[in-house]
Amino acid sequence: MTNPAEHRHTNQLIHATSPYLLQHAHNPVDWFEWGDESLKKARDEDKPIFLSIGYSACHWCHVMEHESFENEGIAGLLNASFVSIKVDREERPDIDEIYMQATMRMTGHGGWPMSVFITPDGKPFFTGTYFPRPQFERALTQIAELWKTDRNRLLESGEQMSDYLSEWAGQARAGDAAIDADAVDRTARMLVGHFDMTDGGLSSDGNKFPPSMAMELMLRVHRRKPDSRLIDAVKLTLSKMARGGIYDHLAGGICRYSTDPQWLVPHFEKMLYDQALVGAIYVDAFQMTGEPLFRETARGIFDYVLRDLQSPEGGFYSTRDADSEGMEGKYYIWTIEQAAEVLGDDDARLFCSYYDVTESGNWFESRGHAPPGAKNILNVQRDVETVAKLNGIDSSELGRRLQVMRGKMLASREKRVPPGLDDKILTEWNGLMIAALAKGAQAFDEPRYAESAARAADFVLKQMRADGRLLRSHRQGRSRLTGYLTDYAFFVEGLLYLYEATFDPRWIREAVALTDDMISRYADNEHGGFFMTATDGEKLIVRTKDASDGAIPSGNSVAALNLLRLAVLVHKPEYRERAESVFRAFAAQVGQSPAQFERMLCAADFYHAATKEIAVVGAPDAPQTRAMLRAVHEGYRPNKVVTFAADESSATAVAGQLPLLRGKKRVDGKPTGYVCRGYVCTKPATGVAEFVAALNADGGS
Repeated sequence: MTNPAEHRHTNQLIHATSPYLLQHAHNPVDWFEWGDESLKKARDEDKPIFLSIGYSACHWCHVMEHESFENEGIAGLLNASFVSIKVDREERPDIDEIYMQATMRMTGHGGWPMSVFITPDGKPFFTGTYFPRPQFERALTQIAELWKTDRNRLLESGEQMSDYLSEWAGQARAGDAAIDADAVDRTARMLVGHFDMTDGGLSSDGNKFPPSMAMELMLRVHRRKPDSRLIDAVKLTLSKMARGGIYDHLAGGICRYSTDPQWLVPHFEKMLYDQALVGAIYVDAFQMTGEPLFRETARGIFDYVLRDLQSPEGGFYSTRDADSEGMEGKYYIWTIEQAAEVLGDDDARLFCSYYDVTESGNWFESRGHAPPGAKNILNVQRDVETVAKLNGIDSSELGRRLQVMRGKMLASREKRVPPGLDDKILTEWNGLMIAALAKGAQAFDEPRYAESAARAADFVLKQMRADGRLLRSHRQGRSRLTGYLTDYAFFVEGLLYLYEATFDPRWIREAVALTDDMISRYADNEHGGFFMTATDGEKLIVRTKDASDGAIPSGNSVAALNLLRLAVLVHKPEYRERAESVFRAFAAQVGQSPAQFERMLCAADFYHAATKEIAVVGAPDAPQTRAMLRAVHEGYRPNKVVTFAADESSATAVAGQLPLLRGKKRVDGKPTGYVCRGYVCTKPATGVAEFVAALNADGGS
């Protein structure tokens, strides 16, 4: 393995903003960013393109770099016969989406690093993911030779794949019917049949990912039609994750996935979008069940984000890497001796008993790529009461001591070399995190979460817009790349939740303006739904329009629910009609593969529900007002919108923007709650119990 610092060579990536691209700026490979210059170079020099797509926290991306891209021989082959282009999938999801589809079609699987060979006009003819160096060298040699001697064979493959991609991109066309209500219930009950009822999560012999969107759908269906299988699967999964090694028991935060069915050995990267999606489902589950563990875990995730991933300017960074000092997970693991050095023998004995730290270790080669020696990943196998009894102390005393011990262990851990930080700020992921924090602020009555979310929203609106349009990425003072559908949809979702956490009407104004811009630039007015890229965006080999929910929700799924919520909040029926176009465009695909559309089905659940329209009017600091607002969020009520005004004059002032507040006032000078449907309201409630009864009528949505 060579050290990149030893290379005097500097390639074009030195001018990039992406930390992932900058990691490769000193490779001997003559890397280029995707753009007019690199594509023109391929055409002018009549060379195929080697397209390498990855991201900064990708472990196997690092491996392939060390094995191949730092190797002078491999670099020589690439530089002589190819134009080599590096893409950060997090900055360019449009490119990643197209070539991932091609890779899965050609190989039957996908992943990163993605290694794609394409013609100068962008048509893929050979694809793969991680290649060990010997295989990669053979592929480069063979493709370079075929380009010279049998190019038509490669071009024919490229044409066939291009035709397939065109067909794939055009398959979503509006039909007569939207997604039906039965599909929502059927899919939730189908999903629960695939859950591991021993360890939680979707059954898997390999990696196990937090199934956040599946659990959201299951909670929604259980809310309407109680089913013990649905709620039991959610509670089991969240409990196992919260106690497993996938959760960081010292600093908080959730890792990307577990490499074993028991959630013990994670892939240690901490992605911002996982903190948002997993944090939010813990909030939902706490509202549904009242389980303290779920509240504590959500708080642990949110507190981690505020401490480690929020920039001084307010935006949220993208990722904390899995590797440090060249080894995955080294930062997080412990031995008994290390614990004793920090805590002393007596406290270390208690700490290790509770967190499963043993002499032999719990992380070894058969349970993942463990480093040498006896190493332990902190996890909880026994509850506090059991451990306290085994050690002859009171459980409340053990709980207090564990809290102090965690602080000491964290302080010690922070002296280690930390994993790398991808400090670019993405509008899309910030939108997800803003939404999750705003939900947490409401459910836990925690103003600092709303304040943090508002800082991030302000940052995006001030630093990541140009001429009113959202930009995709920001780093070190530079914002760049026209936003994609997901940037608009996710950020608008964040603004909607932020309004309900703060009741500052400017968030609704911004949400409406961005939604109108999204419709004008991204909507497919002929066939329904939304394209990934803007009408005036870069022309790739296809313009994609997808709604399948993967590691994150699709832009179409989130946009549909935003439109439905806004249609009620600002009383614009045309927004509801636009959401219906999404449901009609993708109804056939949802019918064929419903498990790929979990968040889309959550939006459909809202569409078919009788939405609760809630308004509270009262002095913001009055105990009765606060009690009413807390009551709104103490239960799980996903199909609702909430508005607030301090008094009649305040309601009148914003009624043009939020018609639900028109005519709303305090009754007899008391804080007053209104519960409406279709803008027809029940009797105003001036008592909390009366208000709660109105909220809970007909199942409480």
